[in-house]
Amino acid sequence: MFQKIILKRFLSGMKKSDSSWFTVDKIDECTFVISEYSHWEETHCYLLIGKEKALLIDTGLGVCDISKEVSKLTSKHICAVATHIHWDHIGGHKYYPDFFAHRAELDWLSGKFPLPVETVKQLISKDCILPQEFDIGSYDIFQGKPSSLICDGDTIDLGNRKIIALHTPGHSPGHLCFFEEESGYFFSGDLIYKGMLFANYPSTDPKAYLESLEKVSSLPIKRIFPGHHSLDLKNEIIKEMLHEFRNLDRNGNLHHGAGTFDFGEWSIKL
Repeated sequence: MFQKIILKRFLSGMKKSDSSWFTVDKIDECTFVISEYSHWEETHCYLLIGKEKALLIDTGLGVCDISKEVSKLTSKHICAVATHIHWDHIGGHKYYPDFFAHRAELDWLSGKFPLPVETVKQLISKDCILPQEFDIGSYDIFQGKPSSLICDGDTIDLGNRKIIALHTPGHSPGHLCFFEEESGYFFSGDLIYKGMLFANYPSTDPKAYLESLEKVSSLPIKRIFPGHHSLDLKNEIIKEMLHEFRNLDRNGNLHHGAGTFDFGEWSIKL
C-alpha cells in the first residue's frame, strides 16, 4: 500500500491521453513519460524537450501511434533513440526517420532480429486486449537505417539540455542508458527496473550485465526512470542489484542456465 501511495503522488500530474492505450505523465515542464500500461510489458518511453529539439527515448510496442501523443507535447523536431533494439522499444521508430542506434545492434535493424515475427506477435497478444484498430496480422518488426550511430560517452545536445549515452551491455549487446547530469535523471532501459530481469537469451551476457552495473553505480543519479513497470524506484536499487550480481558471480552462478534468482522487488533469469 505504501508503494502505491508513493506512486500515486509521483503521478499526481497524470494526464490521460485521448487514446486509451497510452498514459502520459509529467515529470517536469520539459520531460514526460509515455507509458503502455494496457500491455503486460508496461513499457515506458521518455520525451525530453530541449530548446532546439526533443529526444524520444524508446518508442514502445508500435500498437498505437506514439507520434500523436508526442505531437500534443511539443512541435519541436524529434530525434528518437532506443535503449536497445528489442521489439517492445522500437515499435514507434517508423514515425521517426531521425533515429540513433548502437553499432552492436545494427544487424537487428536489417533482417537479423533474433526473434521471428510470429513469436513477437504472440508476445504482443499475450494476456492483452489490443485496441480494435490494431491489426496484429499486419504487424512487423521495425527495420531501418539510423541517421546516426551512437557510442559510449556521446552527448546528445538538445539546446539547453545535454544527454549522455552510456553503453551498458548485458541485457543486449548494444544496450544504452542515458544520463542528464544537470537534472540527475537516469534512464535505465532494461538494465534496471522492478520485476523480472532477463539475461538468459543467447544475445545476453550476464558478466557484461555486472560490468554495466559497476559502470553506472558511481553516477550522481537523483532519479531513475526504468523501461518497464513501476516508476517508484529508489536510487538504492542500483547498489542492491550490484551487490547481488557480485554475489552471483562470486558463487559461480552468473552464467546462462544458472536459473532464476529472486531478490524481492526484482529478480533475474539467467
